[in-house]
Amino acid sequence: MVETCRQALQAGVTAIQLRDKTASARQLIEIAEVLMALCEKSGALFLVNDRVDVALACHSCGVHLGQDDMPAETARRLLGPEAVIGISVRSVDEAVAAWKSGADYIAANMVFTTDTKTDLEKPLGLEAVSELKEATPLPLIAIGGINKTNADIVRKAGADGIAVVSAIMAATHVDKAVHDLLPGTHHTSST
Repeated sequence: MVETCRQALQAGVTAIQLRDKTASARQLIEIAEVLMALCEKSGALFLVNDRVDVALACHSCGVHLGQDDMPAETARRLLGPEAVIGISVRSVDEAVAAWKSGADYIAANMVFTTDTKTDLEKPLGLEAVSELKEATPLPLIAIGGINKTNADIVRKAGADGIAVVSAIMAATHVDKAVHDLLPGTHHTSST
């Protein structure tokens, strides 16, 4: 995983988020320190998913929070004014609440079906991406089922950026996978 992240950063990835729902705090801190060093060297953001304690321990750039995680106001108080705080949202009401709570960005949670997200019933789709983008002035990151065949249409729907897991982590050639996901590569789906 560390080697894949290193290659992805070299290929142009601008942020890494550590997401591991099963690791202990100790395990997360150990891997976070390694990934944070790689991100610092590349000038990329390093965020920790859910765990403000781990973000504090490794001096990450910030944290990405879900709807059931620590409130953004509390995370901001603990992490400080410079920390980047993102919040996963699935509705306009959640997006507006995230904005009002001081989030730096919102994430459209599960745009398409994905094996990485098993706790949600159905994907949002592109129309919801557009609605979420229009709901606040915050940058919108799209998450869930995004790959080289749909990355550009997700951006056209309003996403300022995309977050992927398997599109890079499962890739045989990480640099090509990253290139295929960058804006303007104009891949289209064959469906």
